[in-house]
Amino acid sequence: QVRLVESGGGLVQAGGSLRLSCAASENIVRRYTMGWYRQAPGKQRDLVARMYSDGRTNYADSVKGRFTISRDNAKNTVYLQMNSLKPEDTAVYYCNADFWPTTYWGQGTQVTVSA
Repeated sequence: QVRLVESGGGLVQAGGSLRLSCAASENIVRRYTMGWYRQAPGKQRDLVARMYSDGRTNYADSVKGRFTISRDNAKNTVYLQMNSLKPEDTAVYYCNADFWPTTYWGQGTQVTVSA
């Protein structure tokens, strides 16, 4: 069973930056589609950013130009660099590893952006 462990969340003022990390317990980040999702209270879980095994990425429109997903294959870790944070970015952020039909989720890390 693969474990994904997120870290790096916290409280930041609007306009600030955070970098989230997702460490995988096995060497999967280069083979799986790795994604970051977020869920705000009372809302559904939505895709934020995704990196395919070939390195292609895509982003939600709301974060384009502000967030960057990357990976370090040697460390089995995926990152989400978040800049110019806004209060509406406040949510629990989840790491996802997907290789159909298998998918894994992390436990989530809270990001709170104050106005």
